[in-house]
Amino acid sequence: MTADVTRRGYEIADFGEIDGVNCPCGVARRAFADVSDFPGTVHVTEISADARIHYHKRLTETYFFLECEQGARMQLDDDQVAVRPGMSIMIRPGTRHRAIGKMRVLILVLPKFDPADEWFD
Repeated sequence: MTADVTRRGYEIADFGEIDGVNCPCGVARRAFADVSDFPGTVHVTEISADARIHYHKRLTETYFFLECEQGARMQLDDDQVAVRPGMSIMIRPGTRHRAIGKMRVLILVLPKFDPADEWFD
C-alpha cells in the first residue's frame, strides 16, 4: 500500500498547542502548512491595535471575525469597513489591508501562507 492509501482521512489542529509567531497584524497561530494535500493554511490571529498595512502578491486571505472590540474596522485599499463577530471578508492579492482595533480572527489563506509574500509600501 502507498502512503496515500493508508493516510487517515482528516487532520487535526489544536490552536492551543500551536506556537504564535509575530506578523504585521499581531500574533498568528498557523495550521496545516505541513499537510501536502491541503492547498492552504488556517490561522487564528490575535490582531493588535497597531496592525501594519501590507499586501500579498499571490495569496488570497479570507478573514472570519471571531471577536472584535467596539469600533473595529478593516482598511482595504482606500476603504474602511466596520467589522463585527460573524462577518467575513475575502481579500484578493494586491489589496492593501490592515485591521484597526483589537480583534481575534480566523483566516483561511490560499495557497499556503508564505512569509516571503508579505509586502509593505
